[in-house]
Parts: sequence; structure tokens; C-alpha cells
Amino acid sequence: MTTFAQIIREHAQNRPASPALSFDGTTWSFADLHELSSRSAQALLNEGVKAGDRVALLTKNRAEFYELLIACSKVGAILVGLNWRLAAIEIEAIVADAQPTVVFLGPDEQHLLNDKARSSNPLMKVIVFGNDYTNWRSQNDLDTGHVGQPDDVALLLYTSGTTGLPKGVMLTNANMAFTRRLGETWGMGPDSVNLVAMPMFHVGGTGYGSSTMLQGGHTVLMREVNAAVAIDLIARYRVTHTFFVPAVVQLLLLSPGIEKADLSSLQLLMYGASPIGDVLLRQALDVLKCNFMQAYGMTETAGTVLDLPPKDHALEGPRSGLLKSCGRAYPWVELRIIDPTTLNDVKTGEVGEIWLKSGMVMKGYWNKPEATAETIMPGGWLRTGDAAYQDADGYVYMFDRFKDMIISGGENIYPAEVENAMNAHPAVKEVGVIGIPHSRWGETPMAVVVLRDGQIASPADLIAFTRDRLAHYKCPTSVVIANELPRNASGKLLKRELRKIYLKD
Repeated sequence: MTTFAQIIREHAQNRPASPALSFDGTTWSFADLHELSSRSAQALLNEGVKAGDRVALLTKNRAEFYELLIACSKVGAILVGLNWRLAAIEIEAIVADAQPTVVFLGPDEQHLLNDKARSSNPLMKVIVFGNDYTNWRSQNDLDTGHVGQPDDVALLLYTSGTTGLPKGVMLTNANMAFTRRLGETWGMGPDSVNLVAMPMFHVGGTGYGSSTMLQGGHTVLMREVNAAVAIDLIARYRVTHTFFVPAVVQLLLLSPGIEKADLSSLQLLMYGASPIGDVLLRQALDVLKCNFMQAYGMTETAGTVLDLPPKDHALEGPRSGLLKSCGRAYPWVELRIIDPTTLNDVKTGEVGEIWLKSGMVMKGYWNKPEATAETIMPGGWLRTGDAAYQDADGYVYMFDRFKDMIISGGENIYPAEVENAMNAHPAVKEVGVIGIPHSRWGETPMAVVVLRDGQIASPADLIAFTRDRLAHYKCPTSVVIANELPRNASGKLLKRELRKIYLKD
């Protein structure tokens, strides 16, 4: 069995002095990471943390995230990544659901853990990174020796649902063991250097962000996305691999001095959330001069399950159309395109819902057996909610999203969540939210609002109201006041009609 703890033990024994992690100018070897994670594991035991207990982190990226990821693995605890971009009221709901024994806070994120969240579990210990954390760490660096079972939950990562309520995705040791196989597929090894800018509360941070480390290579962690800093780190650490959403790739290309930067070490730039487009790809190839690979995956699949490899990134010729595809499934992933009404497989080239089956598929949703049963079908097939078609060669082309999800700068935004927040405004009678094109982020939410009779509210008022209740990236950047919303005979809101009206689809 492979766990985070066992792999770090292996590397600490076989390559103790090799660099494992760099952050903010400091580098830790595998021996360092093994020792520090053992100290933290012992401290967790001192707090009474047992196998299966939850340990939550609410912080922007920092080195301690990896230390505690391994420490939790050394005691069998479940690491809960909390999204620091959420509003305090959203964090409150997640903490109440996960019931962590310990919560670790970044100094700048303390305000996000409000009084109600702190009181939801009277026995919950709150520790702030810095002196508080350093003093908390045990002086005992003895390895616990805990191994764990394949079906034990290792990570609990919360993802928004179509109802607007967050769901905790349970990812097991067996799920996360595929991260090592993915690293091999992406050409990572002991000599690789991986620049990680994705947030660690996201599967792109804990999953992709661990891929090179699990191969015995060097991980360079960024606190958050910053194009100028990324360019500097690539040159300084001779970065070979990284992952960015297309919006960040565009920011890199617009950064002053990019043409003179030494990016010669870069071998593979992975991207996801949306196709890169031939214009941006052409610019990126000219400037970055590395291979590109598109990745498709989700939290419920523990990361990437399809990819479009570098050989399929042709700008000219008969294969150039593949740039509109998100690739093909890995050998260990089964994929079907299903008619969501009949639940039968559709014909090649016809649009249906992507269903996936793999050892990467989550164990289920925390405390939500009904949602789990609606998502994981008999036989272990995961309903993704994504609409796509597949060609005769197995390439998958995204068509739309059955869940009407908006992807803005790589972040998933569910319209229902935004609508629920805006509907709480006393002047709002009804609202529909759709994604509209954005030059920087790809998409951004737009709200179409019908006001109650006799009520007045400006677009600015409604946006401000929503910002008090949701993470800012989820909030509409524009609001249209309308007389009515298009609905069918049963009263269902017709999002496609909204798109026709406001996007001229």
C-alpha cells in the first residue's frame, strides 16, 4: 500500500539530503520533511487526534501544508483543506460539517474562522501558524509507524454543488496513490522540479502539487499565483514542470521582461479548466518554448483522468482540430458518454454526459449518502455532470455543462449558489446567473434580476450585497435589471434563452 507517509519515509531513507520542498527562499530536504512531519504527527497525537479524525487548514499556500499532509498520514487523520477565498459564513458551514479536532490558521486568515465556527465544536483546538505553531510542534521526532489501509480517507476537499451547499469529497489512500502514477506519465522523476501555484485546498494543489515530491523530485511552492514571481522562480530553481490555467498563461506572456527571462529549463506546462486556444498557444510556444498538455479532472476523481498530450498540440495540419479536445482517458480510466435521460450509451459523435470508472473515483461525499448515491452509479460509475461527445479515436470534446457551471480563472462557480445569495436581497424577486466571456478570466458571472414591485436596487447595490455573502470571485461582475426571466411551461428557468438574449448565442 502507498500513502503520503510511506513514500516520504522511503525518500528520507534513500535520498535524505535531496531537496524536497522550497518555499519563500527556504529549502527542506526529504530528511527535514520526514522529521518535521513526525514532530507534527506526535503533536497531533498529544491533542488526542485519532485515525479518522479531521484536521483542517485555512491558509494560503505555505510549507507547513505539506508537513501536515504527511503528519496526518502518519496518524491516519483526514486532512481538510479549507478554501480561504470563501466568505466566513461559508467556512462556518464547512467546519460545522467536517467537525475538525484541530484547525490550523494562517495569520491573515484568522478572520475567516468566525465565532460561530469556533463554537460549533467546543473541543476544537485552533492553532495559528507562526510562533503558536512552532511552540505547538512536539520535540519528539519519533515516527509513529502508522501505515493505514487503502480505503482509509486521506483527504476531505470541499467542492460547491449545484444546490449551492458545499460537499466534502472523500479521497482515500488508494485514490491518492494514483498521483505517483500520474507523475510518471507526465515525465517526472527524481531530477524534476515542479512549480506549484495551485491552492493546496484544491485537488490541483494536493494532487498535482504532490506529484513530483512523490517521485523524489523537488517541489517549489508559491503562496499564490503571481506571474512575475513565477518567472523568477522558474529561472532560479530550474523548474521543469508546472501547471497553470490558460488565464495565468496569458498573464505570464504579458509580464514585463518575459522575453529576456531564462525559462530554458521548462519541459512541460500543463493547463486545465478550459482549452488554451490556438492564438494563445502560438504565443506561448514562441515565448516559453516548452511542451504543453491539457488536463481534465475533478475533485471527485482525485485529479486528472484525461489529457491532451504535447503531440496533439499541432497548430497546423489535419490534427490541429484536436486543440478543441480535452484529450483521451488514461489506461486505468474507463469512460462512457451517456444519455442522461435514458442512461444508455450514445453513439460516437453524439453529445451526452461523461461517466467515469477508475480507482481514482472518490469514496463518496462526507455525511451525504443521498448525494453520493446520485453521483456514483451501480458498478462504480461517476456521473460528472459534464456534457461532451467523443470521436472515433476516443478524444473527448466538451460541449457544455449540464450543471451550468461557470469556470472563471480556473475556479468553478455554480450559478445556483450565486442565485441563492442574491435572492436573499429584499428587493429581488427572481434572478438567473449565466457565464459571460471575460478577457482575463475566461468567464465571469452575470446576473439577470427581476425586482419586486415598488422596490429599487442598483446593480452596484446587488453586487455589494452578494460580496458580503460569497467569495468575491463567485460574485457577478455585472447585473442586468429585467422585467421577466424566460421560463418554460412548468416554470423552469431557461438558461439557454438567457444566453441567447445576452450572449447572442
